[in-house]
Amino acid sequence: MATDQIPVTTDAPDSPFRTTGTDHITIWGSNAEDTIAYYRDLLGMTLVLRQPNLDDPSQTHLFFDTGDGTILTFFVSDDRPSNRRPQRTGVGGVHHLCFNIDPDRFSEVADALDNAGHGYNVFDRGIFFSLYTRDHDGLIIELTADKFEFPVERKGEVLATAQRIREEEGADYAKTEHMEAALEELGMEVKPYDLPDADSGVGGVS
Repeated sequence: MATDQIPVTTDAPDSPFRTTGTDHITIWGSNAEDTIAYYRDLLGMTLVLRQPNLDDPSQTHLFFDTGDGTILTFFVSDDRPSNRRPQRTGVGGVHHLCFNIDPDRFSEVADALDNAGHGYNVFDRGIFFSLYTRDHDGLIIELTADKFEFPVERKGEVLATAQRIREEEGADYAKTEHMEAALEELGMEVKPYDLPDADSGVGGVS
């Protein structure tokens, strides 16, 4: 079967086992001071654990709670300076990290990044609003705000339904109207957040 014929669905796949969620993601970081300043002091993630890197005790392993119990960790060392130049990674590398933000505080988030000297771009990504910036080491950080209010545990169901609707309409990608139609089909109240107008940014982020 061609990959574009593989169904998008919330049905369990025929696999030998299933993951139960994301425990943590680990990044090669620069130094502790700049990493804590960005992820704790700017993005507001709590620093919940700090210990040696068990594979290389000369390095420190920092653990941050991203806001929902999912952990983001960094291997850092004081002899590694930060470098904001854009990263260029190959196959298997990390393109970007994406975190949720409160839609009602979208403008405040943008102002905080501005005040901290981190530039950004805002795009309407169809299924949500995205603010793209870079951390102190040049890694692309996407901050997304949902367009509609709905239970987070049903997000996969909403997205899979929006996917089916957009395919039936022949649209290139899922848009606001497909999300709205998905919510209606699933019997959820359509409660949009007040977010700014923005271009789609299709083809504009690398």
